[in-house]
Amino acid sequence: MTTERPAPAVQAAPLSTLPIALDAVGGDFGAAPNVEGAVEAARAGVSVLLVGDRVKLHAELGKHTGSSALPIDVVDAPDVIGMNEHATDVRSRPQASINVCTRLVKEGQAAAAVSMGHSGATMASALLTLGRIKGVERPAILTHLPAQGGFTTLLDAGANADVRPAYLAQWAQLATVYLKVLENRENPTVGLLSIGEEDHKGSQLVLEAHALLRQLHGQGINFYGNVEGHNVFKGTTDIVVTDGFTGNVVLKLAEGEAKVLFGWVREALKSDLKSKLGGLLARDALRGLAERMDPSTYGASILLGVRGLTLIGHGSADARAVKNALLRAERAHEGSLVTRLEAAFANRQA
Repeated sequence: MTTERPAPAVQAAPLSTLPIALDAVGGDFGAAPNVEGAVEAARAGVSVLLVGDRVKLHAELGKHTGSSALPIDVVDAPDVIGMNEHATDVRSRPQASINVCTRLVKEGQAAAAVSMGHSGATMASALLTLGRIKGVERPAILTHLPAQGGFTTLLDAGANADVRPAYLAQWAQLATVYLKVLENRENPTVGLLSIGEEDHKGSQLVLEAHALLRQLHGQGINFYGNVEGHNVFKGTTDIVVTDGFTGNVVLKLAEGEAKVLFGWVREALKSDLKSKLGGLLARDALRGLAERMDPSTYGASILLGVRGLTLIGHGSADARAVKNALLRAERAHEGSLVTRLEAAFANRQA
C-alpha cells in the first residue's frame, strides 16, 4: 500500500521482502517516468521505495489508478543532485535522494539502489556508503550490447578512464560471476578489446592486461584473447573488458549508430509506394529488431564491485527503462549476486 515512510533505522528485513530503492526524482525528466516505471514494476511483483520529495511523489502516484494497492512506499528525501552539479556533492548533502537510496541498502532496508540521475553522483555515493568488495580495487559499470546470438557484456562502460592491468583482470572475474548468476552462462568467455586479435598488438595497458588474463585463464576466467571492435557485435566472446574511457565511447557509438540506422530504414521505407508496402509486411520483424537495439530493454547498467547492488540508468530513461531496471535489480538480489561476488574474490585471494 502506498504510504510515506521516513528513512528507517530498524532491523533488516528478510531477503525475500526487501524492496528496491529508486531515486525517483533523478534524471532528465524528474519524477514522472520514475514513478510510472515503478508502478509498472510493482504490478509485475517488485516492491519499490520511491525516494525523493514526498509531495511530488505522492502527486505523481495519484495519477496512476490503483497505485495505492501496490507494494510502493515513499521515503522522503528533500534534496536531489542535479544532472549539472558535481558528483563530489554527495559528501556534503546527506539528504540527497541518491544518498538516501544507498543508505537504505547499507542499513539492510533495501535490496538495491537504482538511479536514472547523475551517474557520477551515483557511483560516488555507492563507493562512499557501501564500500568496495575486498579484492576489487575499482568498481566498473557493466552493460549489455546487442550482438549476434543475444548480447555481449561490456565493462567498464565509463566508471574509470585511467586504469591498471589488474583492474581489467578483476572486472573479468566480476563479469564472469555476474553472467553465471543472472544469465546462467556456465563458463563465459572473456575478450580483451584491442586494435588486433594478435597477442602482440595493443597499447602497453592492453599488452600487460593480456599477459595477466592469460596467466589467470582457468582460474575463474575463461580468457579467449584479444578482440577487435567488430567482435563486440559479432558476439565472439560473452564478455569484453576495456578501460572506462574506451568502453563509454563504444557504448555511445553503438547507441548513436542504432538510432541513425533506424532513421535510414524509416526514410527508405517511405521513399515510394512499393517501399511503403514492403514496410508494412516487415513491420513486425522491424519492431522485434528495434526492441533488441533499444537501450531501455536492459533498463540500467550495474555498478559491479561495490558491497551492495547499485544500478545506473540513462538520464533520458523512460518508464519502460525504469521498470526493466527495477526488474533486473530484483533478479540480482534474488540471485545473491553481491554475496557470490564476495565469495569468488575471497576464494581467489585464498
